[in-house]
Amino acid sequence: MARKPWTAIVAGVAGLLLLSACGGGGGTGGGGALTLGFAQVGAESGWRTANTKSIQESAKAAGIELKFSDAQQKQENQIAAIRSYIQQKVKVIAFSPVVESGWDTVLKEAKTANIPVILTDRAVDSPDKSLYKTFLGSDFVAEGKKAGEWLAKEFGSAAGDVSIVELQGTTGSAPANDRKKGFADVISSNPKLKVVASQTGEFTRAKGKEVMEAFLKSQPKIDVLYAHNDDMALGAIEAIEAAGKVPGKDIKIVSVDGVRDALQALADGKINHVVECNPLLGPQLMDLVKKVAAGEQVPPRIETTETEFDQAAAKAALPQRQY
Repeated sequence: MARKPWTAIVAGVAGLLLLSACGGGGGTGGGGALTLGFAQVGAESGWRTANTKSIQESAKAAGIELKFSDAQQKQENQIAAIRSYIQQKVKVIAFSPVVESGWDTVLKEAKTANIPVILTDRAVDSPDKSLYKTFLGSDFVAEGKKAGEWLAKEFGSAAGDVSIVELQGTTGSAPANDRKKGFADVISSNPKLKVVASQTGEFTRAKGKEVMEAFLKSQPKIDVLYAHNDDMALGAIEAIEAAGKVPGKDIKIVSVDGVRDALQALADGKINHVVECNPLLGPQLMDLVKKVAAGEQVPPRIETTETEFDQAAAKAALPQRQY
């Protein structure tokens, strides 16, 4: 059915738009349908767009009424959306946290209202694990390690120092924190591998380009770019080419996600390695929503299955790539 707008009822958060995928009124929907309130980070990347589409399509296929909000990468918008879902008495709340910290108060409100919460894609740092039922998503530390392992192998026989610049994701977010840690843990064993500049590119293509332009001006030598997501890497490629350098040759590039544009750049030789982070969490999420709504026990941590891509693998994957 056509989406209908929901106005955020928490004062002071302007422009928050809640969307119901299936229409309907109260928290349980027409005819007692299972209702899910989902608070999305935003639409900052191709990965996030694919993630949103997967959730919306999977909810419809599962017969779950979806109330959807786009937080535009602002924590206060997500908190407002979650409180709105609590007041609407949805059956289950799920969200991908913008940042790791600052969720205990609103999650306690959901717990008091007996509304189970599922974390997707990103974790929170609350010591109280009873505030949510499960966390569905990738192992971001492992992704960072995979990027570091590729780099360590690629430059294992380098005669001199290898200068690395790093485009971090959103400051304070789980993927930015963990991808940085995993990468650093691996390359620290080789003193020749040196991160000479590291700055947030906010997971966006435009900011990735802007920060890479600054790196190119401030760093006399850049051998490698490590980008926490593909969109920042793609923006950086524009900056590298504008500076008269050849991405993938003059500056080697490793990034995380595996979106179609990045795999195409990998196939074209502009990116050298991509670590996958699967955004198609919708089917798994809807299965979990049904289980927690029914009071069933679910594992506290569910990881998605992911791979890595070199140029040959990218060429093979492109014809069937869904995002």
